[in-house]
Amino acid sequence: MKTDYKETLNLPKTEFPMKANLTQKEPEILNSWEERKIYEKIQEKNKGKTHYILHDGPPYANGHIHIGHALNKILKDIIVKYKSMMDLYSPFVPGWDCHGLPIEHQVDKNLGSKKEDILALEKRMLCREYASKFVGIQKDEFIRLGVFGDWENPYLTMAYPYEATIVRELCKFVEAGYVYKGKKPVHWCPSCVTALAEAEVEYADKESPSIYVKFKVKSIPEGGKVHFDEFPQIEHYFVAWTTTPWTLVANMALCLHPSFSYSFVKVNVGHGRYEIYIIAEELRDRCMEKFGFKLYERVYSTSGKNLEGIICRHPFIARESKVVIGEHVTMEDGTGVVHTAPGHGEDDYEIGLKYGLDVYAPVDAKGCFTEEVNDFGGQNVFKANQGIIDLLKSKDALLTSEKITHSYPHCWRCKKPVIFRATEQWFISMEKNNLKEKCLSEIDKVTWIPKWGRDRIYGMVENRPDWCISRQRAWGVPITLLKCNGCGEFVKDHDVFERIVKLVEAHGADIWFMKKIEEFLPSGYECKNCGGTSFSKETDILDVWFDSGVSHAAVVAVDKRLSWPSNLYLEGSDQHRGWFQSSLLCSTGTMDIAPYKAVLTHGFVVDGQGKKMSKSLGNVISPQEVISKHGAEILRLWASAADYREDMRISKEILERLVEAYRKIRNTCRFLLSNIYDFDYTSFSDRKSLLEIDRLAMSRLQRLIGRVNRAYENFEFHEVFHSIYNFCVIDMSSFYLDILKDRLYTFKANSQERRASQWVLYKVLTALTKMMAPILSFTAEEIWGFVKEKEESVFLSGFPKIEQEFLDEKLEEKWEGLLKIRDEVNKALELKRQGKFIGNSLEAKITLFLSDTNYNLLKEYTTFLPALFIASSIEILKDGKAPHDVYASSEIDGLAITIEKAPGHKCERCWNWSEDVGRFADAPEICERCYKVSFE
Repeated sequence: MKTDYKETLNLPKTEFPMKANLTQKEPEILNSWEERKIYEKIQEKNKGKTHYILHDGPPYANGHIHIGHALNKILKDIIVKYKSMMDLYSPFVPGWDCHGLPIEHQVDKNLGSKKEDILALEKRMLCREYASKFVGIQKDEFIRLGVFGDWENPYLTMAYPYEATIVRELCKFVEAGYVYKGKKPVHWCPSCVTALAEAEVEYADKESPSIYVKFKVKSIPEGGKVHFDEFPQIEHYFVAWTTTPWTLVANMALCLHPSFSYSFVKVNVGHGRYEIYIIAEELRDRCMEKFGFKLYERVYSTSGKNLEGIICRHPFIARESKVVIGEHVTMEDGTGVVHTAPGHGEDDYEIGLKYGLDVYAPVDAKGCFTEEVNDFGGQNVFKANQGIIDLLKSKDALLTSEKITHSYPHCWRCKKPVIFRATEQWFISMEKNNLKEKCLSEIDKVTWIPKWGRDRIYGMVENRPDWCISRQRAWGVPITLLKCNGCGEFVKDHDVFERIVKLVEAHGADIWFMKKIEEFLPSGYECKNCGGTSFSKETDILDVWFDSGVSHAAVVAVDKRLSWPSNLYLEGSDQHRGWFQSSLLCSTGTMDIAPYKAVLTHGFVVDGQGKKMSKSLGNVISPQEVISKHGAEILRLWASAADYREDMRISKEILERLVEAYRKIRNTCRFLLSNIYDFDYTSFSDRKSLLEIDRLAMSRLQRLIGRVNRAYENFEFHEVFHSIYNFCVIDMSSFYLDILKDRLYTFKANSQERRASQWVLYKVLTALTKMMAPILSFTAEEIWGFVKEKEESVFLSGFPKIEQEFLDEKLEEKWEGLLKIRDEVNKALELKRQGKFIGNSLEAKITLFLSDTNYNLLKEYTTFLPALFIASSIEILKDGKAPHDVYASSEIDGLAITIEKAPGHKCERCWNWSEDVGRFADAPEICERCYKVSFE
């Protein structure tokens, strides 16, 4: 009977499946982590060790998570898992931002017409319920991504202790003198009927009118440096440009740059009549062309400083407009003459303060003119633009009008255009106690990743106005200040503040709306300023950026597991003007230092073409969609595969490529597992039995460990992915494992050579599994279940360390030459395969014609060359003349290769071709080597 030699081979065996089936497997692993309390055990293992605290920036508790949320949490999870495996105590406390306009907007939407009649406390209750619902939904969605954290004890900005901290931190700002109430122009959303902070404003394209308006000169100041005597009979006009005609209603001045040169341009306006227009000299020709004047004469020029104090007439209101000077005027657009309305612009307001101009803003909360505005009372300001343009025409005050598309501020919530509107608001002064300078100093003590983050936030803080912290809405933490009705002063007693904080801590911020004023004050309390006993409550709520900005105090500083300041904040690049900045201001204002040691920024998620995702374009990819089709593991791989510091592209094609990459990594690990089924790592101690190629594999593994470790430390996760992928595909599958198959399968099971190779495979597998664990968490844990290690989870094992004894630079350099020759041999074999001369490389006899150097190199490995080239017969010749039918290498000088049929017959056991096959009567189908393994 013919022998079944397959039974004599050590063929791979493993229950680790080739097909990942991640959508079914991942929930099982999640349950296993929860049941075995793996996160808790990680914290216990690292308790008492050096801390590394990544503080979670709170996502908004509104709606399901989107792909940007997934990217953010996965990146944080990679860092926390890596740091934990590096034996650092790195607990992760997730958080949620629960107050604010988006939630209130959704509740209003649900209420419909009832929203006008509902009490503030009822609405607040509905908002709390809405936020709680989505905290639960998002929590489950983040857990599904495989993110480790204390999910049972997250921080919520609407939790009573957190709300109490918000009030306490506000009171600290008040006591330190930062907080004041004033009438200033702020971003105002007429649709949402509230003030907005800079961080709540988004810029989008908007079509606006672009108009050039004439302001007639009425008089010049006594002792003025400019005289109009040369053309006394000709009217002089300053020409201003604006894209907000509606703000002309509130115009109080015209602003020039003090050092710019301004031309007096004489033009013929028809019927023998002339006018003189005053515009910036640099912009003169461009403006004249826009106005349609081909012939004009510059009659005079002077600096803006010399024109200060001239009085003009408002073009359609019986009011004067004063010529003032300011450094903010530019030559980018317009005329160099800036229409100034202190009630409707930041720069305008600052100039108004300097010159004592009225902060006039005749616009109500819904963006309509008040009744005091003749002809336009009750009209929406944007809709009134055309009427104002028509009025200017009728007054002969309009030089030209057109439509332009430009970047304009919009509300972050409703996406509608906002306006600048001067109202009574609460502000935190950036100048008091040198807050701005302190913040700028702290910025330079922080590590910014990427480095350009420093310049971005520095410029924003350097140029930012005072922080408007008040909002005219219901859902948020109230500004818990009491005003004396007698003198108008606000109560600033520390004892009163502490009393309010304790009440909020016990009952939540709702207490401000529930209790009478007397209950917030000690019995018989009198105003420290006037002795008054009648007080009223402030009704505005705080900006939600203040809520999240004090998370350092509400979470990091009070949670005994954490340490302050945090090691790292990690969010999207939009947070330089958002959470990074509000946290910096809040911490520096009360603690004098930044709340973070380092700040890492990631880009936005865009589609495969680099376009912004939007429902209208149909290019939105949700994390739920990816998970249901591919599993969370592919989403985690995506988050690490590209450089997240730039915008991250995602598409079905990109995901499919990552699925293929994942498959290759998984199959490499499966091969490793399937060839150590009969190996006991603890029983192997003869490291000297490693062959040179084994030592090479071990040296390359050490290089990989070092490279991956550095990449994790530098937050370069794309380098981690590419390093692991290339190691699996190139160093392992295409080289070492390919060569190793013969030794693993055909040598005696317990042979020294086979056991040595298994030991290497085991070392490679365990190191790979640990290195990929922070990224491919589910797969690493699945593999770990098949590895005979003492830790019950890969996350309870340490990150692999370089074993210096296996680093061998000289060996790697030596093998570089061998591998270059191997690459050329493979090219020659492939040509013969394509020509149908051979099928498998074992069918070949390879002859190499070599230079002296390469001959001497290969001669050292004569017995190993068949294994290296995976061929049955190898011959090497020095300086021999190659035959005509030869593959001549273009890469290596003097190398030529011939491929012939291997002599002998195919061994049915090892598939090598040998002249030994047929020698043994009792086993004529196999070669001598296989005969000895099988029968001796």
